[in-house]
Amino acid sequence: MSDQEKQSGVAAVVLAAGMSRRMGTPKQLLRIGTETILQRTLKNVRDSNVSEIILVLGHAADDVQKAIATQGLKVVINPEYQQGMGSSLRSGLAAVDAAAKAAIIVLADQPWVRAETLNRLIECHQERKPQIIVPTYRGFRGNPVLLDRSVFAEVQALNGDVGCRAIFGDHTEGIVKLPVDDPGILLDIDSRDDLENLSGAAERDASGKSSESGVAVLEGREGIVPGMAELVLVGRDAVVLALTKFGRVLNFIVTVVDPFLRLAELPEADRILHVLDFSLSPAAAERYVVVASRGQFDEEAVQQAVLAGFSYIALVANKKRAQEVIRSLGAQSVPPEKLAAVRAPAGLPIGAESPEEIALSIMAEIVATRRQEKVTS
Repeated sequence: MSDQEKQSGVAAVVLAAGMSRRMGTPKQLLRIGTETILQRTLKNVRDSNVSEIILVLGHAADDVQKAIATQGLKVVINPEYQQGMGSSLRSGLAAVDAAAKAAIIVLADQPWVRAETLNRLIECHQERKPQIIVPTYRGFRGNPVLLDRSVFAEVQALNGDVGCRAIFGDHTEGIVKLPVDDPGILLDIDSRDDLENLSGAAERDASGKSSESGVAVLEGREGIVPGMAELVLVGRDAVVLALTKFGRVLNFIVTVVDPFLRLAELPEADRILHVLDFSLSPAAAERYVVVASRGQFDEEAVQQAVLAGFSYIALVANKKRAQEVIRSLGAQSVPPEKLAAVRAPAGLPIGAESPEEIALSIMAEIVATRRQEKVTS
């Protein structure tokens, strides 16, 4: 790579300060083959056109530094790492060269993001000069995110365990969603199971293509009866898994929207839609949508469902997150009367706590909505 390409004026801030509570050991040092997760992530960043790399460490910083090659890196120790991601963002952005025009926020636990994807973000910033660039794969929003210097101060003012997404609602006109052919932007490692399962899913072949290439847009079982009501579930968390079972018992066509899930893994589902585009699923007379993507695809999914005028739209999120989504969509000129129809919090107020109880409350609300519509029609 030429020196001129390396003078892109875009830094990379690699966040690797987390405590890895669910792992029981520093996540950054777990291995994928012969390399640690962090080594793999840094290799991809080094192969890109970023002008400098800032590595933010915190928990087990000494152990991490001993295990990796730090040549060419600007290592920053965040003494406040226990306060969450906001503190690491502050530390990392404060270390960015004063001449840099932007920074790409790279998560250390995303070792499959390609260097070409980072270069696409850089090129997009150079050509269009947006405030924020968010990569998408098959319509699903991912990481890393590029931040223009004009928003650094806002991100550095964040507190607690929040990422730069917290400022997105204030910059809807300055955000570019950039489609990339890289499933790695959606793959992060939160547990040892993730490490095992995602390693096989994401390894590239000799041509550089991911194993996800060629996956069908829609997987469906045979024998689906047309005209049945459809339950559309966005995400793959425990609430979604419970909802698929309730949907099957109550004779809904169950469609799960997820980029990587396979139909064979979810026997209660009738369809798996691998692209975040509801129009690609066969039309249904009644469609009930539940978004439970843990914040990953909330806005995009809710926006599609609202604009399509579906019978029922629920967002599984806490009150603060739900308000952020509604405010962001309102800033994008989604009619307020349509947004008012979004159920958030989702479900009837039965005091639900477990995923199964939450799913029960949502299905009860769907049944009540469906019966009310039949009475008034």
